[in-house]
Amino acid sequence: MTFAWDIRARVQFEGDAHVQEDGCGFNGPNAWIIDGATTLLDPLELPAASNPQWLAQQLSMALSAATGTGARAVLADALADVDSAAALLVGDEHVRFPSAAITVAQLNADGVELAGLADCTVVVRTHDGATHLVRAELADAGITAVEPADRLAQLKRDRERRNTPGRLWVARREPEAADHAHVVQLGQPEIMVMASDGAWRAVDLGLVSGPEEFLARTSTTLDALGLMHELRVHQQRIGEVADDATVLTLAPKQS
Repeated sequence: MTFAWDIRARVQFEGDAHVQEDGCGFNGPNAWIIDGATTLLDPLELPAASNPQWLAQQLSMALSAATGTGARAVLADALADVDSAAALLVGDEHVRFPSAAITVAQLNADGVELAGLADCTVVVRTHDGATHLVRAELADAGITAVEPADRLAQLKRDRERRNTPGRLWVARREPEAADHAHVVQLGQPEIMVMASDGAWRAVDLGLVSGPEEFLARTSTTLDALGLMHELRVHQQRIGEVADDATVLTLAPKQS
């Protein structure tokens, strides 16, 4: 049996930094969303508009060629490819290397398996009518400082400690990060939307009521464009700095 995705919507809006650091795509049974983390440590000289953009592009290329079985295995192979490319550019540097939230979805005989690191959000409506929200872990959940200088210092310390025991694991260049991914097996999907946290702000800010309405309002490209435009207008109105916003909506291809 052959498993493959059909596209329903794909929308990417740049944030206020005007550099697209998200990524998304699908090929055969695999689909993915990548949300590059803003550079906080001294940046490396990677060949892209920004370090997170380079990582998102490299991960997408690796995932486009992935042939492994299981979402965790596909994620591990992609990170290994990134590690090989990184070694040629920056040697053994890990701590200052860019990182990202990521979720990989793979269709299988039982439905769809998802493997995620950090805070991309996936909403799946299965054929039994249930709506499922899948997210690994909020990236900045442990950041408690309020004052800007203290918050920045705390964020930098958090970045330096990522991908170490007891800390947040993200997509960086360590293949072993896949061992710490949040893996969920769901039943047969009817439709699935994958969103970066910049797109999910539409839920956080109350423009939509929750996962079911978010899925409904991103089920076509026209609907998703409308929602993301509404989000940008609202963010300008309240003075919020806009992050990159990516939406990828898919359904299993009918054979």
